[in-house]
Amino acid sequence: MRNTLGDLNNHLFAQLERLNDEDITGDELKEEIIRAKAVTGIASQIINNADVILQAKKLQVETLGRDNVVIPKMLED
Repeated sequence: MRNTLGDLNNHLFAQLERLNDEDITGDELKEEIIRAKAVTGIASQIINNADVILQAKKLQVETLGRDNVVIPKMLED
């Protein structure tokens, strides 16, 4: 994983596919649900961090101009 928001999005969809797998039942499904809740919590933090970074970059663009701002790898697709 390169640790971009695009990677996070792919990971979340993979988790969703695992939850939708009709072959997973019982305890295995319960474990997958617990894992999904953990992933959701971490993903929320990552998204919040990215939002803070984005707001800071917007402020830099306003004050320094667009040519002087580098987009962080995290925000790349």
